[in-house]
Amino acid sequence: MTGQTSARAPALGRCVCVPADVFARKYWAAGPLHSAAGTLPRDFGDLFSPDAADELLTDRALRTPFIRMAKEGSVLADGCFTASGGFGAHVADQVDPARVLREFADGATIVLQGLHRTWPALQVFTRELVAELGHPAQVNAYITPESNRGFDPHYDVHDVFVLQVSGEKHWRVHAPVRTHPRADEPWSQYRAAVEARAREEPVLDVVLRPGDSLYLPRGWLHSAVARAGTSIHLTVGVASYTGADVIQELVAAVRGADGLRAPLPIMGTAAPVDEADGNEASRNEASRNEVCAAVRDVTAAFLDALRTSPGVAPDQIAAALGGQLRRQVRPEPVAPLATIEAAAALSGQEIVRLRHGLAIQVTVDAAGVHFKAPDQGLRLPLVCEAAIRALASGEPHRAGALPGLDQAGSLVVSRRLLRSGFLVTGQP
Repeated sequence: MTGQTSARAPALGRCVCVPADVFARKYWAAGPLHSAAGTLPRDFGDLFSPDAADELLTDRALRTPFIRMAKEGSVLADGCFTASGGFGAHVADQVDPARVLREFADGATIVLQGLHRTWPALQVFTRELVAELGHPAQVNAYITPESNRGFDPHYDVHDVFVLQVSGEKHWRVHAPVRTHPRADEPWSQYRAAVEARAREEPVLDVVLRPGDSLYLPRGWLHSAVARAGTSIHLTVGVASYTGADVIQELVAAVRGADGLRAPLPIMGTAAPVDEADGNEASRNEASRNEVCAAVRDVTAAFLDALRTSPGVAPDQIAAALGGQLRRQVRPEPVAPLATIEAAAALSGQEIVRLRHGLAIQVTVDAAGVHFKAPDQGLRLPLVCEAAIRALASGEPHRAGALPGLDQAGSLVVSRRLLRSGFLVTGQP
């Protein structure tokens, strides 16, 4: 283990060698940052390992797209590493470890995708990183045989943190050919420019060793070749929100304004024209003029709505982006069987808390206290308001000592919220 041991280091602090505020000010979306193992709290062996990769490939019955393989810049057909699940499975694309072995031994890179969903340690790590960054994230593992590469020089349309787990990999990083590319602007659209830039001197030429990390903003070109031994690295992809997302929320906030409700004029061949000059050219010109006038009117109405609508305050738009984040990131998982047993066995001393990442809304009316998540809701008596608001804040509480309720009432509420999937037991 490298650096200072810290079992609960902030997730971002495990990825970069500078304080969070320095990273945000100097590197985020601006330029690459290489962090050597000795400058970070610890290595990444607790997050992933060769044994973890073998377990996923051998025992977890992965299917595409949770696995893919690539060699020398080409993605392999699924049939090269998957097969039928056999009797009782009824699936045709289950990972076949023997086929994976053959392709891997022949130099292909294994890509294990969506590990923020399938590997417990990375579920927790990703959830913490998302909470710190305020942007959605996902994790893939890239496993490359010695002296091989999986992909040609390319850029990603999201920011990435590369965390070297084992082995060594030689990285060459070049400046963007497209600044902050959108999701619909993949590198393949600019292939010639990418290939030309990759022939230039790199901005960064570095070998990542176990415990090293590398941050790359979206759009920065990169390629990598495994060196000593099999290389395993995690790529944490961060799909950062942009100014376009702010505009999208602004449009949503004012779309009901009076000046934006009216239909546009007829814009085809049935558009009205001056009867005194009804030839085709005049008709087309009149139609264009009417459309342009409508565009001017709608633009003016939109700008007026932005000035006058109460729903476009910066804090409200920021809250809307927060809601978008909660919709894109799955909350902390629950264990159905264990939860049922825990709810039945509650004595009152257990710690209960809201599931991390669960978006909750609490409202109160004459009918009671409404505890709502995106896909379900519960109504409880008004006497539960203090307890519900306390739980909704995310703070942990004793199952038998919720605010405003006696032990019996606390246990009833705790059991009901556990069984409904709102709460989990244990400390954060």
